Amino acid sequence: MKPLARAVFLDRDGTVNVDVDHLHRREDLRLLPGVAKAIGNLNKLGFLVVLVTNQAAIAKGILTESGLDEIHALLFKRLGRERAHVDAVYYCPHHPGGNIAKYAIRCRCRKPEIGMIMKAVRRFKIDVKKSFLIGDTTNDILTGHRAGLTTILVKTGYGGRDKKHEVKPDFVVRNLTAAVRRIASL
Repeated sequence: MKPLARAVFLDRDGTVNVDVDHLHRREDLRLLPGVAKAIGNLNKLGFLVVLVTNQAAIAKGILTESGLDEIHALLFKRLGRERAHVDAVYYCPHHPGGNIAKYAIRCRCRKPEIGMIMKAVRRFKIDVKKSFLIGDTTNDILTGHRAGLTTILVKTGYGGRDKKHEVKPDFVVRNLTAAVRRIASL
């Protein structure tokens, strides 16, 4: 029987790219320093790399799903230049306070719910006990805990200062590069 996959789930805004409050234009996408190399190192270590991102901008009418696809295509192109890749992206377009009716709902995919994580776990047959979630908010960390993942808070973006949840990460590091070094050492 084939062993279950190991994965690193990455938050996007504030972890992979500069958080610009509802990124909705391709020209505003800026990768944080060292991110492409860090993701490339995860690829070399044999981890699946899965982006999990709340995209309330869709529910709020600031961004369309096709616009989000364009932003992600640019992200993948930039990572590819550094021989890095993301295996899958899961995003939640919902927000109960949105003004686009079909997206203005409570759902099971919006972090800190674990719907996005569980879709990836089923699709890729991921072993959550050997997998990680890296993010910059307490929302990310709570999501990781709820899903049974080892959590790493990066000090980029919000750096845990959002204070939405009383939750402690398993590790706190400076950035994605340091998070990948921590994973490699375990």
